[in-house]
Amino acid sequence: MTRSRAPLAGLITSFVLCLTVLVAPPSEAATTLTVTQAMAQQDSTVQTVTGYVVGQPVSSSTVYTSGFTADTAIALSDTAGQTDVSKIIYVQVPSSFRSSFGLQTNPSLMGTQITVTGTLTAYFSHAGIKDGTAFALTSSSTTTTTTVTTNVATGLATQDGSTATITGYIVGQPVSSSTVKTSSFTADTAIAIADTAGETTVSKILYVQVPSAFRSSWGLVTNPGKMGTLVSVTGTLSSYFSHAGIISGTAFVVPSGSTSGGGTSTTCGGCSTAYDSSYYASAIGKTGTALRTSLHAIIKTQTTFTYDNAWTALQALDQDPNNSSNIITIYSRLSLPKTQHGTGVDDWNREHVWAKSHGDFGTVKGPGTDLQMLRPEDMTVNSTRNNLDFDAGGNAVSQCSGCYYDSDSFEPPDASKGEVARIILYMAIRYEGDDGFADLEPNDSVNNGTNPYIGRLSLLLQWNDEFPPTAAEGTRNQLVYTDWQKNRNPFVDHPEWADAIFAA
Repeated sequence: MTRSRAPLAGLITSFVLCLTVLVAPPSEAATTLTVTQAMAQQDSTVQTVTGYVVGQPVSSSTVYTSGFTADTAIALSDTAGQTDVSKIIYVQVPSSFRSSFGLQTNPSLMGTQITVTGTLTAYFSHAGIKDGTAFALTSSSTTTTTTVTTNVATGLATQDGSTATITGYIVGQPVSSSTVKTSSFTADTAIAIADTAGETTVSKILYVQVPSAFRSSWGLVTNPGKMGTLVSVTGTLSSYFSHAGIISGTAFVVPSGSTSGGGTSTTCGGCSTAYDSSYYASAIGKTGTALRTSLHAIIKTQTTFTYDNAWTALQALDQDPNNSSNIITIYSRLSLPKTQHGTGVDDWNREHVWAKSHGDFGTVKGPGTDLQMLRPEDMTVNSTRNNLDFDAGGNAVSQCSGCYYDSDSFEPPDASKGEVARIILYMAIRYEGDDGFADLEPNDSVNNGTNPYIGRLSLLLQWNDEFPPTAAEGTRNQLVYTDWQKNRNPFVDHPEWADAIFAA
């Protein structure tokens, strides 16, 4: 029998091809892209991009340039100081890089040129870079520190016209050389800071002029919930209201893990609160089950209201900051008249963010009327959400831009996702089954029915991370605590506690 053989020419050709593959020269190193190029090339490829840090993105159309709320994202542009969002790329900052490149921890990175290697894909529904594998300062970057960071006591004693960064707790609004208002604020133009939260002795308080660029984020008329929070202000040490002060401020930021005089704060993923040494004292430093147990014991002490009381409470808690006659709805973000509530198609109603059928608690005082969870919502959107679990995708929801739903889940818009996540996690910690109500718990399922569960936990944790607490959310939390229910949502104050408890 004769065996067929491959022609010799074929063997030679195959051998030559193999040699060609083996000795092919390495490809050239990938070219570093500009921000403009990266924004045009959102094709899920891995690229290295160089740009200037210009802020912290918080939504598809908003970039914070001060008052940073998290270390989870930064914004880059080809020009330092760029404010046009269409010329800015959003960068997700993985946990391993946050201590070095997050803006809440490192506000001085503003204006610094860096290179980022990651996947070119949308972030916050905007051109972005995700899943970063490398963050580095460029060789041309220089970080020059010309200011001294110190406490209020030192700032009071150093009124010499020098530039300094002073860290202290917000204790009120100065209105004269001897008077600081602690409530009923009248202007966003000035705040008072001290080394101790709650300080009332004017001689221990520094007056801070708030320039117009920072008033929407730091003025106390607009942000009464800032009372008691820690702030670092960079400006000129000079008299204000004929009192020791800081004027011509260039930066107002939330510091990370600062201790000023007698005041104590802790690092909490970039946030610090005046309540760490008092309200949260028994929880600080804990994690996992121990943290959960402590937080439950803290927040279960509360004042309860009837379902009818909730109408009045929501009109105060969810008031439109631009129209005191209206409220803002949780999902559709509509501004509706306070008096337009009820069951009509264009009315707003009381939305149970934790659907009341999930645990079958109805509208009973406690879980059914908890003001940390109830929110106003347009009746039509409320009906569409119904008792669906939270997940991503589906059909567009009428009258609710960015909302989607299907047979077993509802997706809120980006503007509400973080808030929704923190509400669900609050309910799980507050209602543990030890006070006559169901033990509420988030899980990674949908179609939970009347069981005391709600999903999808993995996505809720992602939303909490990607959409950190806003100033409005912090203000609402403060008002619930001081004026109504007398308890706080710990995940608004310390969003990093979500992973510490639920991601383990």
